[in-house]
Amino acid sequence: MYWRKHTFGSNEELVEELVAERVIRSDKVEEVERSLTTRLRSIGHNATISAPVMHAHALEELKDHLKPGSKVLDVGSGSGYLCGVFAHLVGPSGKVIGVEHIPELVAFSEDNLRRDGLGRALEKGEIEVRVADGRLGYPNGAPYDAIHVGASSGTVPQELVDQLARPGAMFIPVGTYDQAIILVCTSTLDFDPVTCLI
Repeated sequence: MYWRKHTFGSNEELVEELVAERVIRSDKVEEVERSLTTRLRSIGHNATISAPVMHAHALEELKDHLKPGSKVLDVGSGSGYLCGVFAHLVGPSGKVIGVEHIPELVAFSEDNLRRDGLGRALEKGEIEVRVADGRLGYPNGAPYDAIHVGASSGTVPQELVDQLARPGAMFIPVGTYDQAIILVCTSTLDFDPVTCLI
């Protein structure tokens, strides 16, 4: 795909390409992807930011669980980009919690969120970014309608599955060398089979 070989000068150019390649398929995801600017920043601290195509895939797969009033957990929140996107989708009646194990990245993501006009949402507690071990999630805020995991895990952590609302969904890369992107869904009763997306 073209986006894998090209450096984009702006977020707008990147979103145009993701729409053209049908990675972004819904107006809802396209609109919110266009609204923020922090995506193209380096995050340092030996941490990497997920590829924009992964963000787009996650948003498309989780969009039915990202409604006004929803509660979202972003594991490995890094630059804060997806926390901002999630906040736009769930609105002021929703709640977004980002967890990051590197304290400097928590401060970095909060700065980025403020730069993107979300300082008031931070002040009001609509968005929180916490220092925490993402493998354990953030039980104090559970249950979550949607969980996004930015870093690969060897398995699907049961701690995260246990923090999903019923119904709920989690987008997570699983595996070490050969990775699969897994969508874990819960029904109103129990854990549903996982779906391998990629």
